[in-house]
Amino acid sequence: MRPINDRVLVKPAEAEELTKGGIIIPDTAKEKPQRGTVVAVGPGKDDNSMTVKIDDVVLYGKYAGQEVSHKGEDFLIMKEEDILLILD
Repeated sequence: MRPINDRVLVKPAEAEELTKGGIIIPDTAKEKPQRGTVVAVGPGKDDNSMTVKIDDVVLYGKYAGQEVSHKGEDFLIMKEEDILLILD
């Protein structure tokens, strides 16, 4: 898959299974992850180059992006502006 314009394809991180104290979190109480890894980047829009690169780990807004499924894997497609920061 190749995103167009200023779109970014992100593989969301897995939801946490345990709390820091070791309590198991049931599926109904798990929060949607807000962190993921960039797997594809579009060319940019209006001659603006993209800031994020493939393999960057990013944080994005809680409701950012559109969920898509491809070959049994789940991804988010979002505009680069929906990404809040790149983790080092």
